[in-house]
Amino acid sequence: MNQRNPGITKGVDWPLVWIWTILCCIGISCIFATTYRDGDNVFQSFISLKTDYSRELLFFIMGGVIGIFILLTDSKFFTATANISYAIGILLMLLVFPFHSRVKGTESIIRFGNLFQLQPAELCTIFVNLALAKYLSRVETDFYKPRSQLIAAAIALVPAMLSILQHETGLALVYFSFFLVMFREGLSPSVLIVGFSFAALVVATLLLEPNTLALILTCIAIVAVYLLRKQVKRNRGMLFLIVGIWFVCVGVQRFVVPFIFDHVFRPYQVQRIYNAIGKDYIPKNEADALEIEQKSDGKKKDDNYNVKQSKIAIGSGSVFGKGLLKGTQTRYEFVPEQSTDFIFCTVGEGFGFVGSIVFLGIYLLLLMRIVSIAERQRSVFSRCYAYGVASIYFFHIAVNVCMTIGLAPVVGIPLPFMSYGGTSLLTFTILLFILIRLDADRQMVLR
Repeated sequence: MNQRNPGITKGVDWPLVWIWTILCCIGISCIFATTYRDGDNVFQSFISLKTDYSRELLFFIMGGVIGIFILLTDSKFFTATANISYAIGILLMLLVFPFHSRVKGTESIIRFGNLFQLQPAELCTIFVNLALAKYLSRVETDFYKPRSQLIAAAIALVPAMLSILQHETGLALVYFSFFLVMFREGLSPSVLIVGFSFAALVVATLLLEPNTLALILTCIAIVAVYLLRKQVKRNRGMLFLIVGIWFVCVGVQRFVVPFIFDHVFRPYQVQRIYNAIGKDYIPKNEADALEIEQKSDGKKKDDNYNVKQSKIAIGSGSVFGKGLLKGTQTRYEFVPEQSTDFIFCTVGEGFGFVGSIVFLGIYLLLLMRIVSIAERQRSVFSRCYAYGVASIYFFHIAVNVCMTIGLAPVVGIPLPFMSYGGTSLLTFTILLFILIRLDADRQMVLR
């Protein structure tokens, strides 16, 4: 056996392993609470593999086995195969177009008979994280140069564009979390400022009447010129910059945002965004209205129904909750997708405000531990990969929780280790165990 790494447990960060185990057990318990029916034989239903919680237990065991194999793998394997794995990930996403199956409104899933189904857009986050870490750790990569920044952005955004073409906008947004890794490695804060400003401008475009928003933007530009009048007198370029920013903002408000909402987003996605900001969406034609109705299976035309029921479930949990198997909203299927996208409402109803805070505290410990591990790495590759894992987890947690309480649109983002789904659980598990493997060899400099 290799003397440098004499055992599988050598250097393993056990706190991360225990947090993973705790979250997976909580997830299986919550899925059990939402799908268990009185009178069912618990033991038989767990071994039958016919229930969601029995299949999730199987995926948990599979994740543990895969995790052991990852811990037995040489750390250099991940750097050596990073680019190849990225190419495989892109190929899998391209195979979605001719071989996809329509599952619950999404067209981003490849079904392999009745055995299992794969969502490449979710799995590809692992490959993108490895490829981005590989690129940023290269000696010849000068990330302060625009060319290097564009290449890094392309690595993250190519699968995002493919996800959008597959009408999987929620997962496409996950790839934008990699910009946090780039920011840690030297990306200018102005890029993040521009990104947040664009998001704020989109929201303002939806909330305000077009001419009113254009007038507000014009007033802001005039005020900026007045406040910076001394600099403008010394440098006329400052005036052109302000006018240029004003022109771009008005152009985004007038043309870009309407184009995105009319030609990029699907009608039901537009409706969800409007619901999140408290406005009603009126379909422009009968085809859009029909698609929205088909998306809700013709049962609930109010797309905000899920969020309303989720908030009722969380609110009914009060301070200490009703108990795991005593919730009415989650036990009797008032909340649609309660074992997947809206699994958090099971925690809120069953364990109340106190339980929800403790539960989110576990996630906070997970993120803090990953960041701590990232900062102790000698290798740029390991550090970038660790920050990628933290960014992916943070985005999923923040969006999913905000989604269930009505602070974000319903975009189908799973809650890590909690939401039912084999691809998501295995993806989150593989991400974590590769990090644990890299951290075990943190004294090495990987490239």
